[in-house]
Amino acid sequence: MPELSTEITYFLDSLRRENASPHTIRNYESDLRQFEAHIAPAPPTEDIDLADLRRWVAALFKDKQMAASIRRKVASLRAFFRYEMRQSRTPSNPAKLLILPKLPKTLPKVPTAEQVNNLVDAVDNNDLDRPFPKRDRAIFEYLYGCGLRISELQGLNLEDIDISEKWIRVRGKGRKERQVPYGRKAAEALEAWLPVRSAAPNERALFVNYRGVRISTRGICRIVALYASLLAGDSSVHPHTLRHAYATHLLSDGADLRAIQELLGHVQLSTTQKYTQVALTDLLAVYDKAHPKAK
Repeated sequence: MPELSTEITYFLDSLRRENASPHTIRNYESDLRQFEAHIAPAPPTEDIDLADLRRWVAALFKDKQMAASIRRKVASLRAFFRYEMRQSRTPSNPAKLLILPKLPKTLPKVPTAEQVNNLVDAVDNNDLDRPFPKRDRAIFEYLYGCGLRISELQGLNLEDIDISEKWIRVRGKGRKERQVPYGRKAAEALEAWLPVRSAAPNERALFVNYRGVRISTRGICRIVALYASLLAGDSSVHPHTLRHAYATHLLSDGADLRAIQELLGHVQLSTTQKYTQVALTDLLAVYDKAHPKAK
């Protein structure tokens, strides 16, 4: 029977053959290698039982891991053991019996349209002396102007952009593709970035780093955090904040919820509906502040 380490490698190789996104593979590998280190010396997969998995989850709680992180790690285990069952290397999936921690019912913090626009407009109009201000401005415009996930932005290629029609082809979760329109400001940012984009030979990524190869998701996070901290004084802003803002501002301006669902690439409408709660919260805040009968 192959060792757990080898089985994990086989599983990751199968994901690559299935054309899973690099972001997904990276998360699975991180989670499973962490489990492997915890259970060392690791028994054969068929000998790993529910008690082993519960001890790992308990250790994650002891380390004060966030509920969302623990849920993701459990999902990684479930996917791994499903693969092992298909390969007839284990008779069951013990990870299915793990109880997931409940996520706290918190609404995403969403900046106002004015705050976001002021931040984005200032990205390439400042004295920060950044090496690629045109690229950074385009990154912000597409995160906010198209509501992209960070992995979707990072995965954009030159051929995914329809400049004449102002559409981009987006590969979302599960490699599902969708088309998303972009507006005038994003188009202007793109026109400014493409002439100065210096890429390595045969590199098709829209956004590249200083080496001329596809920028990493971590690099994008650092760019967003840097500008948000220096220009807006808010270090909590991250790429997903701009996606939340995109959806919330569309809804506030009257966009149909199902249209927003399609634009965001959500499979379930219930995932999109959380933005109605954000919008209602904003409306209540306005009412409490402005209406004479609110107090």
